[in-house]
Amino acid sequence: MAPIPQSNVDVLIVGAGPAGLMLALWLSRLGVVTRIIDKRTDKVFSGQADGLASLDKMTFSPTKLCFRFQARSLEILDSFGIGDRVWKEANQMFEVSFWNPNPDGRIQRNSRVSNNVAGLSRFTECVLHQGRMEKFFLDGIAASYPHPATPTHQIKVERMVIPTSLSIDETRVDDEDAYPLTITLQNLTEEEATPTQRLSNLSDGLFRSNLANDDIPQMIENSGGRKDVREEIIRAKYVVGCDGAHSWTRKNLGKDFEMHGEMTDYIWGVLDIVPITNFPDIRNRCMIHSESSGSLMIIPRENKMVRLYIQLTEVSPNGGRIDRSLITQEAIFKAAQKIISPYKLDYHYCDWWTAYQIGQRVGDKFDKLNRVFLAGDAVHTHSPKAGQGMNVSMQDTYNLGWKLGLVCKKVLRREVLSTYELERKQIAKELIAFDHKFSRLFSGRPAKDILDETGVSMEEFSNAFNMSHLFTSGLGVNYQPSPLVSKPAEHRIVKTDLEVKADQVAAYDSAQSTLYLAKNCIPGMRFPSFQVIAHSSAQHWQLHHKMPSDGRFRLVVFSGDISQPTRQSLVNDLGSWLSTDLLPKYPTIALSPGSEPHAGTMKFMPDRSPSIIDVLLIHTAKRSDVEMLRDLHHVYHPFDPKLGWDYDKVFVDEESYHHGNGRAYEGYGVDPEEGALVIVRPDGYVGLLASLERKGWEEVAKWFRGVLRTV
Repeated sequence: MAPIPQSNVDVLIVGAGPAGLMLALWLSRLGVVTRIIDKRTDKVFSGQADGLASLDKMTFSPTKLCFRFQARSLEILDSFGIGDRVWKEANQMFEVSFWNPNPDGRIQRNSRVSNNVAGLSRFTECVLHQGRMEKFFLDGIAASYPHPATPTHQIKVERMVIPTSLSIDETRVDDEDAYPLTITLQNLTEEEATPTQRLSNLSDGLFRSNLANDDIPQMIENSGGRKDVREEIIRAKYVVGCDGAHSWTRKNLGKDFEMHGEMTDYIWGVLDIVPITNFPDIRNRCMIHSESSGSLMIIPRENKMVRLYIQLTEVSPNGGRIDRSLITQEAIFKAAQKIISPYKLDYHYCDWWTAYQIGQRVGDKFDKLNRVFLAGDAVHTHSPKAGQGMNVSMQDTYNLGWKLGLVCKKVLRREVLSTYELERKQIAKELIAFDHKFSRLFSGRPAKDILDETGVSMEEFSNAFNMSHLFTSGLGVNYQPSPLVSKPAEHRIVKTDLEVKADQVAAYDSAQSTLYLAKNCIPGMRFPSFQVIAHSSAQHWQLHHKMPSDGRFRLVVFSGDISQPTRQSLVNDLGSWLSTDLLPKYPTIALSPGSEPHAGTMKFMPDRSPSIIDVLLIHTAKRSDVEMLRDLHHVYHPFDPKLGWDYDKVFVDEESYHHGNGRAYEGYGVDPEEGALVIVRPDGYVGLLASLERKGWEEVAKWFRGVLRTV
């Protein structure tokens, strides 16, 4: 018998859905040796995401068939250079219509409101086929190579592979060079990896629904009789379970990692169709409450399709078991016709369908020993109608990816990994609370009048929706104090033991933020983006485009008017301090070819890897009054022997020749007379606000001492 192959890897990702691919994209940009496996074949059913392509030409993963992208997720994807591709192909949603029964029981439009809050982001909510999104992720990963840190390695999704065992050598978990995790992998045949379908010619998603059982045990059993079973043993530093609600990874960590919550009696079906209808708002997002037939949500998609979320009142269990045989495509569609009546609804093309039971569950633990991590549906589940599942899952691994990658590169202190659970568990709990309220308001029977105490107030439902924008957009995330988030003592609201511990860690000999210096840059919240002008070329830029996801921290210097001698002297003294006292203490980082996505692929790589701390200067002087190379310290225009001076670090807040005035200082809440220093984490969240004066420099030094390893 041939020996089982063995190999080492820094990170093993289990599951190639949105969370797994986001993590793989991060680690590809950081040059971390990573493998990503998925139990499914990539030839499952319809799908190369052309919407109406013929069924026999489609090949994609059949999870949900479309994604709803919230504003923050699009900003994140844009930081990797793929957000613009999503934005151009997706169907963008701008309006929501609310339809409720009138006194005669007929549905009528009660109101129309904006689907997004203006000014929060340059993006709004949009919808795109999952197959296209997976393609963009894979393209983004490929754009990271060849990576100078891993010239012989490239991350590729390994499909039809399942893990069958996981063990942890707890005596070695504190050794940062060790590979304390041992995982056995098994290859499946295409038949074993293909889920059972109700119909052979139409893809349904019931096998991924919470109405279905976990199928990995059956896969292992089916393959057990084969003589040609191929296995492999992996030794890893870290494992991340992105393997869904039935997570094999979570189950192998033991009972302490079980998710807790509750299931309701509400059953909902989902249809992706090209509708034939006289319903007037079919191309708007709609919330429809019928008098007695349940509720319906309409999500307009690309290629003339719509997604319908349909309450299935006739199959609700009422405390008993669900009869899955009653849940068919035809039954779901008939339920939709009843709800939307008297308007007509028909279709000739159905792309996909599924059903699910509304419930909310969350795990108590997001990691074990800071070696095995859980993300996305593997650690929190909820209903899909608020459009949060994919978004929150991707943002889990966006939070984890840079931390894990920089620890592997020995740039970040390993204890910082504990902030993953601290930050993302808080968001998961907020999501569960929101979904609990929203799904019950949506699924409940409309109140007939103010005396109807058992019915749902449609005014309350509308108000809940309108108040939810900041949360559902992802722009309202506000992380708790930690070594990565410095909040003033008066802004720490401590509620739990976990938060008490975080507050104590943050308060001990750590940097302190001065909030008034940049009123719209809140520690723990995402750093907003406004238009600035490149000092060297007058080209307009969104500042986010100069802060891509390449693993670097940003020190943003709001200097004010540097044409004034005293201010220019102060800024140059800061530059001198940065170049001699701060930057040399910390590592450099090798950049991937895709690390500047908005400037194109890096054709010419630098001779020297840049500092892990990237310094950006934004001033308010007239461009004609300042010569960058002559008047500013070289830290603001670093020199590379192969590429010369870097002209892409100095920006001005002034009007563009063709694109107006971004008013960046106003947007960030910075007084040009005072200025500010802002530390932005690699994931775009604010870590510290400090003074431009010398007292602020020490706060900056303290902050980095608590986060980075010295060279």
